[in-house]
Amino acid sequence: MDSDLRSTTDAWGVQHRWIDADDVPHRVSEDTVRRLRDVIGVPPDDLEQRAPLVTRPGRDLGLGAAVVTCEDGTRWELDGPLPDDMPLGYHRVRAGDGPERLLVVSPGRCWLPDERTWGWAVQLYGAGSAASWGIGDLGDLRTLREWTEREGGGFLLVNPLHAVAPTLPLEASPYLPATRRFRNPVYLRVAEVPGHSAADVDADAVRRTAQSDLVDRDATWELKRAALHRAHQRSGGADGDPAFSTWRAERGPALEEFATWSALAEEHGPDWHTWPVGLRRPDGEDVADFRRTHEEQVGFHAWLQWQLDVQLRAATGDLTVIQDLPIGVSGGGADAWAWQEGLAQGITVGAPPDALNTLGQDWGSPPMVPWRLRLADYAPFIQSVRSTISGAGGLRIDHVMGLFRLWWIPEGAGATEGAYVRYPSDDLLDIVALESHRARAVVVGEDLGTVEPHVPEALSSRGVLSYKVLWFEEDDPEKWPVEALATVTTHDLPTVAGLWTGSDAEDQMAATGMPEEDVRSGREDLLERLSRSGLSSQATPAEAVDAAYRELSRAPSLLLSLSLEDAVLEERRPNVPGTVERANWRLRLPVAVDELGDVPSVQRLVRVVTEAMSGGPA
Repeated sequence: MDSDLRSTTDAWGVQHRWIDADDVPHRVSEDTVRRLRDVIGVPPDDLEQRAPLVTRPGRDLGLGAAVVTCEDGTRWELDGPLPDDMPLGYHRVRAGDGPERLLVVSPGRCWLPDERTWGWAVQLYGAGSAASWGIGDLGDLRTLREWTEREGGGFLLVNPLHAVAPTLPLEASPYLPATRRFRNPVYLRVAEVPGHSAADVDADAVRRTAQSDLVDRDATWELKRAALHRAHQRSGGADGDPAFSTWRAERGPALEEFATWSALAEEHGPDWHTWPVGLRRPDGEDVADFRRTHEEQVGFHAWLQWQLDVQLRAATGDLTVIQDLPIGVSGGGADAWAWQEGLAQGITVGAPPDALNTLGQDWGSPPMVPWRLRLADYAPFIQSVRSTISGAGGLRIDHVMGLFRLWWIPEGAGATEGAYVRYPSDDLLDIVALESHRARAVVVGEDLGTVEPHVPEALSSRGVLSYKVLWFEEDDPEKWPVEALATVTTHDLPTVAGLWTGSDAEDQMAATGMPEEDVRSGREDLLERLSRSGLSSQATPAEAVDAAYRELSRAPSLLLSLSLEDAVLEERRPNVPGTVERANWRLRLPVAVDELGDVPSVQRLVRVVTEAMSGGPA
């Protein structure tokens, strides 16, 4: 932490002063500080004797003589630094007659690919086909993967695929899931599920859903859930396939808890705070009774997760698919139910005003109290990272600055009335490195917005790729770092075509309360990025896209990300931050995924990037 800010962070981890993206200092109100302290509370006196130790081989634990019991059951007697050949992983350590505690031994750096490559950024829900029932699914992801491989690409970057409550209306934002440990069954390709029969489907209803102007998650889920439930029954239910029984047993209590929450949500609604009192704690006797009396329903939701695991692995194949880890979860969802003791009740996280939104943002997720996260042995974080990486080979950490500090907003306050609360970033980053190492998964940190000066160095030292966006960068792309994912835009920023025509600015002003001057000024700043390529003011949107990606291709960064929206000249961005009236997260690509390779603008964009990367004519 920078020294001038360290001195303003109190014993609760609340930072009293902070510096915004324009280097303007701010002081937090006393009322906000008081409210945050009340929520954070006081940790137990023996916290430092019970909390996990996160370290690396060769480092001293500072415990003196100690016994380590490794994951595989082997025991190491230590007195001094850990040996260089100490196994990596999650172990237990005890010193003298003190308490046994978690010992995390990390390599300290994430796994990195050897070669520079390009890939597609995909909003999967909008990237559909005639076979996917109105929403892009895992069958479409497989199609995209196979096409990317044929074109010579090396990865896909997809929106979060995490589960939401299985009740209508379905949550549209991929960044406000019910859980970060399990996936959304709306992404299943129903026709490829065991036990499915075409007779289960109302073909006309499927056709109407597919022809909707926007992604209609509710209509799609109603159709899919009915068909999936019949397939589950036809395949023999929970006991129908020994492979499922084995998989379910391997996933253990976490899966059973989530499946139970899903069944309870169908019975009592998506927010556990409104359930009967006896059902509000996952370890309650009423919950155990419910699980016994609703065995088929609980088993169905567990079976859906198995099908998702099978289909995701088939969809990703050997290609790196970088999955997105949201900053948090819904306060009424499964993870909040499971770990409610660790949550900061009455608090949501967001961001102060910055270039993305001059009014600030409130993302609606309750944060974990830092000291309670430590006493939980970091389990909520470890499980979320591991589950998101699983079966795909890559991880993008949304708002990676949240591993260092989060902007906490008290209930009833505006997004500008929050304060930063510090987190144990060294521990969290070393855990990410360990999970990356085990899964051989590349990790990207989305470091946009208000970033402290020390954060880039901390991420780089762990092998976490930076996130370089042409719209934000002042430096020439040739000067961007090698260890980065480079892109022109993101789901929260204008598409090239929308920027060039001005339609994105009109959309932003219509959807937000941002002053017209801010929006117009922001557009001019972005257009200036394109002027470096010598683009004529009379150029077409297609020529503007080509110019933007020629600029991007000059970056030496390991990963170059191409937007499918840019490839098909889409003018609307997937999301305008801070809005609820706009059709965020529901826009379809105007081209089916199995036809993308035949679109001239797509073919040209691939050629522009591949030739530029190979040193040929662009």
